[in-house]
Amino acid sequence: MARTPITNRIRRLRFDADEMTQADLAKRVGVTRQTILAIEKGKYSPSLEVAFKIAAVFGVPLEEVFAYPDADLETREKC
Repeated sequence: MARTPITNRIRRLRFDADEMTQADLAKRVGVTRQTILAIEKGKYSPSLEVAFKIAAVFGVPLEEVFAYPDADLETREKC
């Protein structure tokens, strides 16, 4: 099964949060800075637990941080 890419707004949320660094976010979530970098770049999909922790740091719902691209949503809705 092909891996579905997940987009995220972490970089934008960090910028809006007084330009929070990747290291600051990593510390608050309990992962390494390299993990945050990989998630931001779409090279790594976080566990559900980490995804919820990231959303909680910014005080937003999970779907405001992570999403499937719109084209994929349209395809799934047709099934």
